Amino acid sequence: MIESKKVKKILYGGDYNPDQWPEEIWHEDMRLFKKAGIDVVTLNVFSWAMLQPSEDVYDFSKLDKIMDLVRENGIKVCMATSTAAHPAWMARKYPDILREEKDGLKRRFGARHNSCPNSPTYRKYSVALATKIAERYKDYDNIVAWHVSNEYGGECVCENCAKAFREWLKDRYKTIEKVNEAWNTSFWSHTFYDFEEIFPSDFRTEEFHYYLDGSPRTNFQGMTLDYTRFNSDSILECFKLERDALKKITPDIPVTTNLMGWYKGLDYNKWAKEMDFVSWDNYPNYNATNAEPASFHDVIRGLGGGKPFCLMEQTPGVTNWHKYCRLKRPGVMRLWSYQAIAHGSDTVMFFQMRRSQGACEKYHSAVIDHVGTEDTRVFREVTELGEELKNIGDRILGTRINSKVAIVADWENWWACEMSAGPTNLINYISEIMVYYTALYNQNIPVDFVGADDDISKYSLVIAPMLYMNKDGYDEKVRNFVNNGGCYLTTYFSGYVDENDRVILGGYPGKQKDILGIWVEESDAIPPDESNCFIYKGTEYPADILCDVMHLQGAKEISTYEKEFYAGTPVLTKNKLGDGTVYYVGTRSSEEFYATFLRDICEELFIEPVLNAPREVEVTCRENEDTRFIFILNHKDTSSEVRLKKPGTDILTGIEYKADDIVKLDKKGVAIIESRK
Repeated sequence: MIESKKVKKILYGGDYNPDQWPEEIWHEDMRLFKKAGIDVVTLNVFSWAMLQPSEDVYDFSKLDKIMDLVRENGIKVCMATSTAAHPAWMARKYPDILREEKDGLKRRFGARHNSCPNSPTYRKYSVALATKIAERYKDYDNIVAWHVSNEYGGECVCENCAKAFREWLKDRYKTIEKVNEAWNTSFWSHTFYDFEEIFPSDFRTEEFHYYLDGSPRTNFQGMTLDYTRFNSDSILECFKLERDALKKITPDIPVTTNLMGWYKGLDYNKWAKEMDFVSWDNYPNYNATNAEPASFHDVIRGLGGGKPFCLMEQTPGVTNWHKYCRLKRPGVMRLWSYQAIAHGSDTVMFFQMRRSQGACEKYHSAVIDHVGTEDTRVFREVTELGEELKNIGDRILGTRINSKVAIVADWENWWACEMSAGPTNLINYISEIMVYYTALYNQNIPVDFVGADDDISKYSLVIAPMLYMNKDGYDEKVRNFVNNGGCYLTTYFSGYVDENDRVILGGYPGKQKDILGIWVEESDAIPPDESNCFIYKGTEYPADILCDVMHLQGAKEISTYEKEFYAGTPVLTKNKLGDGTVYYVGTRSSEEFYATFLRDICEELFIEPVLNAPREVEVTCRENEDTRFIFILNHKDTSSEVRLKKPGTDILTGIEYKADDIVKLDKKGVAIIESRK
């Protein structure tokens, strides 16, 4: 959320790269922006080579002209630091800036995010550039946010990183003995006697191939887990160094960087705490379910503590890096833009404003296409949405989503459970989260995402799918939550290990055994072409991926397996603890099962949908102290109808509705019903 007196409406615009074009085109861009309702541009994302042509020379002449032009035309700026791709001279003169791959391959200059995060050269010059940009443009009253770098990611295992990793370990563990204990190095005679003997986890040390889902297979999970933490922390430190330089000069301008939804490589729970507001880039595949981008928006909102976030990028038409670059069908750009707002965004922004003439994103859609005119379908759709957002004004800004349900999404757990040496390479943490999220999404029950370290006391239902890692104190937090009347649901492959991926002894699920009232003795890995099953409320459902063979220790069985030697043993259980309830799902099942099971739990807890609606009609609610905005989004290719519970007015059409009235939506249609609380 860009909290600023400069912002009076949902900001509308996106990435603009006028430095790639002759100046005579800039004025035409301004005309087209005004026509389309564009009021913000992200500038300077990839301009380092232009701004610093040599080590001792900075040239801001072109950026000065661009900044003056957009200010004169009343356009606000999200100002980037331009540090996502270093210039060629820097790589030639200072090769320590270049990353080294896990197989030992030293990169040359090229691509982007090719900078070692622990390179003294990169840190020196990136902070210097951010400082000079802030000093030069600090008095421009149209800068609403700083945008540090761009889509951080990747990793490096060079000597810079090896040295920094050893210092990171010293800070975390203090002694080499504690490192050996955490990593269980007595296995395979891997004991370290000095920190200098430790190198990054890569293909030359402990990693030896990749699972099909991209997860590393490693001999020492503790070591690889720590290197993943270290890499995330190293890149985060680069962000913080630039952020601090900006804040020193412009303390009142908020700072962000654009995240990437379910991006595995960086611990976004940790990153979000260092940002003034959270932003991200939304590029769902052409065949994504409606729930997928919704979950991305919700997880980003959760990272920001529930505050509105910023949709920093989406394509107005086609994305050019997907396997199949399908066009967004008419109405979909508008629909997906409102989906972002419906889940908490206070901006709608695109990549890109004018379509590039060359290189790898020249066929990625833009507000202004290669034809260079306003006579395109995409431009007309962008203009229509711009007019709607202008009419909405500031009514929705700052409103929030109030959820009674939370899903735990923890990056360190994600890394750990998919690095695990067994029990199956079908383990997929985000897939497990999504089966629960989708069941709630399809019933229009709002969901917050929380980290394992976050407070959960305000929720009625907390779902922790596949929470393999029991962080220090987590079980006590859950125990208190349930004792005080909360409902907690967790699944197979949960509670097995501590933060160093060491098994918690005494039987699975470790410290949560008393909470769940069960003991998991074994887990049977189910190959993709096989399945077990169980019966719930008279219907048979599949049991796949893993089948926990468990014993009741206070819990009651809800359902049992139908096949194999463990037929008749529990698969679903329910335990009472204090004033609360705990459910355990010992396998992976079908969409139909989760829909039924979660509906039953929510009804028991009096958790209701925002509105009842047909399948593929999404309903959310944003609200403040006195007003509710109910978003009704029709993802269907046919018209649909939804019955309201309370009276209200559609702020897009002005139509007034009474309680129990029917809202009619065209295919891909949207309604936003404003009502008093």
